[in-house]
Amino acid sequence: MGLTWQIGGWSNARRGHRPQYAAVVDLGSITPTTLVVAALGVAVLALVVTVVTHLRLSRVQARYRIMWADREKDLIAVVTHQSSKIANLQGDIDGIREQIRLTAGDLERSLRHVAVVRYDDLGDIGDLDDPGGRLSFSAAIIDDRGDGLVISSIHASGESRTHATGIVEGVSEVTLTPQEREALAAARTGEDPS
Repeated sequence: MGLTWQIGGWSNARRGHRPQYAAVVDLGSITPTTLVVAALGVAVLALVVTVVTHLRLSRVQARYRIMWADREKDLIAVVTHQSSKIANLQGDIDGIREQIRLTAGDLERSLRHVAVVRYDDLGDIGDLDDPGGRLSFSAAIIDDRGDGLVISSIHASGESRTHATGIVEGVSEVTLTPQEREALAAARTGEDPS
């Protein structure tokens, strides 16, 4: 007689005798110690698989911890929340683009190109007691389209006269002096007047 394992436990059964249970495993030469060692090996393998799986899950959770900052653990809710935030940011970006467009238009119309030409209006015919000393000037102040004004101040013999001339698209309705034309050209090109 050999030991046989039947569903329900160990039993002594004779060879060739059919046991009363449907599943029979003949463990014949396998000792209980061998079974314990095999079960221990399977348990250790299961423990290793569990630890590896836990480490992988921890890494995934660490990656998504930022998304779960609001304490929501439902992935659909997190994705929906993030999509809402992205849509709000897109609206903010569109608003900023519009503001930049308006600012660029304002900048284009701002009087930001300036050039000054200084000169001595008396030249060689001036009063010997009042040499002038390049106290006269013409200043052109225009925007990107060439609109603006030219201001001239002429200092001669103890008096000073100042006048302004409007400029539209780089052209004046009145004739400009050579110094005013030089200042206007320097303002349009960005080069220093000579």
